[in-house]
Amino acid sequence: MNVSARLAIRDDVPLAPLTTLALGGPARHFVEVRDDDAVSEALRWADERGLRVLILGGGSNMVVADAGFDGLVVRMATRGRHINADTGVVTAAAGEPWDDLVADTVSRGLAGLECLSGIPGLVGATPIQNVGAYGQDVADTIRRVRVLERPSGMHYDLPPGDCAFSYRDSAFKRDPDRFVVLNVTFALRPGGAPTLRYGELADALSGHTGPPPSLADARGAVLALRRQKSMVIVEGDPNRRSVGSFFTNPIVSEREAESVAARAVELGVVGAPGDVPRWPAPGGGVKLSAGWLIERSGIGKGLRRGPVGVSTSHALALVHHGGGSTAALLELAREVSDAVRARFAIALTPEPTLIGMAWSATQT
Repeated sequence: MNVSARLAIRDDVPLAPLTTLALGGPARHFVEVRDDDAVSEALRWADERGLRVLILGGGSNMVVADAGFDGLVVRMATRGRHINADTGVVTAAAGEPWDDLVADTVSRGLAGLECLSGIPGLVGATPIQNVGAYGQDVADTIRRVRVLERPSGMHYDLPPGDCAFSYRDSAFKRDPDRFVVLNVTFALRPGGAPTLRYGELADALSGHTGPPPSLADARGAVLALRRQKSMVIVEGDPNRRSVGSFFTNPIVSEREAESVAARAVELGVVGAPGDVPRWPAPGGGVKLSAGWLIERSGIGKGLRRGPVGVSTSHALALVHHGGGSTAALLELAREVSDAVRARFAIALTPEPTLIGMAWSATQT
């Protein structure tokens, strides 16, 4: 064990128990940090030794290679949140559990995060991935992100425009070695109504009687929907070891979307092109449903490949049933991706961050 003034750095720490997939090898070095100064010191410690750094939150959107990580893993355990119920301004430390924050804001009548209920992980990961679900993206409410810039060691605030948010993407994700997220400030709507623009959520609340659905009603409905898809981590659920959606919904051109629809009709998958689910995307693109494409490519829910498989509840989730390896999971992911490409000529992109490996679908 190496010990500095503020840090207790351990060697050869298993990472699998710290991820929701329960897969991956050990960290060469590992430290848990509880304040922003400790984050800075950990980065200096790594820089002095020429080590790569991996920032670890809840491990819910990360796939770690079987070889582990040959550097320093910094696990965020910072805490603290400040909520102004009058203005709706909320600031939370990167290490705060995400769903705890959502529950707190909903209980205070602050609208803007209710549809993001039940998502595992920590606050600091949400701007990196631009987390979204059921008609809300976290970028919709972010006012600023407090960061540590690794090259300079400086702390400063980034406004939304500098975060370069897009669908499940951000400047943080595209350049992971530049910034460490320290805290996030949100601008929520005091007394606001829940966001019910997503059809499945609106349908779930369509039978609601009495006053219009509240934020608590929306949160409850979202949690119920996520449980139905095994997208809430529940002990004993055979689908619980996953990263949620393994692939992003592909955004394609209008021409590509029409080609997919025509192919679906030709295959007899749908009766008419309009039956293929698709939605307008920013920039004039079209968003397709990755889950729909997977199931219509012959990959069914519950498919097993030994210790890994496709969730029995949602075709978009790949699960680890225990005793498996990251290599086996990636082999299954390529099988799924190849099936979609072969049938619809659409390439799927993994949503989680891959640590110690690169994504490469089988080339045909």
